[in-house]
Amino acid sequence: MNPDIIRLNDIRRIRDEADCLADAPMVDAAIDRMASNIAARLSNADPLVLAVMNGGIVLTGRLLPRLDFPLELSWLHATRYGHDCEGGKIDWHASPNVNVQSRTVLIVDDILDVGHTLLAVIERLREQGAEEVLTAVLVDKRHDRKARPGLKADFTGLELPDRFLFGSGMDYRGYWRNAAGIHAVKGL
Repeated sequence: MNPDIIRLNDIRRIRDEADCLADAPMVDAAIDRMASNIAARLSNADPLVLAVMNGGIVLTGRLLPRLDFPLELSWLHATRYGHDCEGGKIDWHASPNVNVQSRTVLIVDDILDVGHTLLAVIERLREQGAEEVLTAVLVDKRHDRKARPGLKADFTGLELPDRFLFGSGMDYRGYWRNAAGIHAVKGL
């Protein structure tokens, strides 16, 4: 049998066996709450919104239509995971291509797990002269391994258990970012 078909069947099996931790309506409600809180804080700030690729693009695409105020959008790509299941060193594939000097910047990402990537992005933006750097994540994983004690995003959609999550922007080995809701790999 073709190894690509076997791999694709394994990827499908992961989704079929996964535990749904937040269904699509729960995710929608979380994004609505985030948008309301972000609008209350940033509607007069002329913010620059930076989507963190790849996971943050799904949340950003769902969040922006709910923000009825002027903002500028760009992206960056920094990751510790790639298609791996465990994080390593931070790889900067692309820095922001816009000037952040004296700007209020909102970083949008899919998940706050340990937080090394998020802290590195915040540090880089501050070094580049951002006046204020805020963060928005769809999911904050509940655990005691944060890169800094008490690390939290400024805007969080859901707090979920410390499991291997996918869907709504989060992936399993590069797949299932498109899955509706948020799912946990069975046994992980």
